[in-house]
Amino acid sequence: MTKKQLIMENALELFAEQGFEATSVQQITDRCGISKGAFYLAFKSKDELILALIDHFTTQFTSNIDYLVNTIKDDDELLYKFYYFVFDSFERHSDFAKILIKEQMQSFNEDFMLKMRSYDQMMEQTILLMVERLFGDAVDRTKHDLVYSIKGFMKMYSELFIFYNTPLDVDVLARSLVEKTEILAKHIITPFITNELVQQFQHGICKEVSVDQLLDVIERTLHDIDASIEKDSLELLKQELLEPTLSRPLVKGLLENIQLHPHCKWVAYLLRKHFGF
Repeated sequence: MTKKQLIMENALELFAEQGFEATSVQQITDRCGISKGAFYLAFKSKDELILALIDHFTTQFTSNIDYLVNTIKDDDELLYKFYYFVFDSFERHSDFAKILIKEQMQSFNEDFMLKMRSYDQMMEQTILLMVERLFGDAVDRTKHDLVYSIKGFMKMYSELFIFYNTPLDVDVLARSLVEKTEILAKHIITPFITNELVQQFQHGICKEVSVDQLLDVIERTLHDIDASIEKDSLELLKQELLEPTLSRPLVKGLLENIQLHPHCKWVAYLLRKHFGF
């Protein structure tokens, strides 16, 4: 575990226990058993730390959803498993979700807001692929409205897990939202979110990741993981970016090797997009 990972894990525990504002750098370093100097070598400030946590969890969530949608073969189960995963994640990480919501409400950092919008756009693309796969031509004119409806369900019902301490049945919730989504898919007639409007929303937000940017992400990821099959696989994928020689089944297998490692989910997501999986 790197020093940054140690700080992030212990800081998250403290933020969950007593809140962001009430947690000091000194408390974080005490929990980690490191000096303040070591903290400031890893993060310039507590604000930079919280942004790093948000970035880490958001990339994990985005890449996990994309992987789930792209690997589930049974169309009858896809929408249910999508909703179940979303709300199970909210339930397990409700403390972090509260931090994220608070930061979004208070932040005037343009880079942070652009980054969050970029992740949101990636999520929209994943949901759109799911909608097109499940409902096909029947929702060609209304598919973007359906995507925004699904995003609305995610946001509204996630508040039950974030703001209330009452135990909730994720299975029942997922099945209920499947029914609602299927009703909307069958009965929406008048579209509001058009292709043209979506293109306006996306302008300047989603940019293709260059090979150089991918290589930079790979290098940072390699630094964060110990010697393992994941590290070896990532090294081979790095080489494939530089000099393509491997077959597609082999590249896909290497991607599967790194997908489940907690520090490889984002780079796996980016590489899947790059290689067309």
